[in-house]
Amino acid sequence: MTVRLVLVGLPASGKSTVGAAVATRLEIPFVDSDDLVIAADGRQISEIFLDDGERMFREREATAIAQALAQFEGVLALGGGAVTTAAVRAALSSAGAPVVLLTAGTDELLARVGDTGHRPLLSGDPRARLAELAAAREPLYREVATGTVDTAGRPVDQVADEIVVLLSGHVARDQPTAHQ
Repeated sequence: MTVRLVLVGLPASGKSTVGAAVATRLEIPFVDSDDLVIAADGRQISEIFLDDGERMFREREATAIAQALAQFEGVLALGGGAVTTAAVRAALSSAGAPVVLLTAGTDELLARVGDTGHRPLLSGDPRARLAELAAAREPLYREVATGTVDTAGRPVDQVADEIVVLLSGHVARDQPTAHQ
């Protein structure tokens, strides 16, 4: 039993919303790695960051993702920063599941993100923080992604349909897709 699809991308790129829609189309379960961490720890992500710091959160996140990759058969959306942990990138590579990077421009991400209170890494100046996160994470997203889908200005249903089509033609990890 293995994950059928992993979604990665910046905060507000649509991983959870699109992931749930893809899972519905494929008639398989959906889970967000943040929800796995919350369930295991009993606290919200913002509380873990505040009480224990980002490093401890990333360790918990890596453990939850490794377990999901081994035991969950469905669509898995990763938290935006999950790929910053080498163990997560290695686990994704070992799992061999298709990994789709969801992208959108900064203005669209800002419009989607709304209140940043539940997103500790976007506090302060969300525009500047998103730009910093994009610069740091983009190469890591590209490292793990087997395909890329732009979500900007597109309805969730259209994006989900495109991902289902990508999955139907999924090939080995190191072969590019039409959207890469």
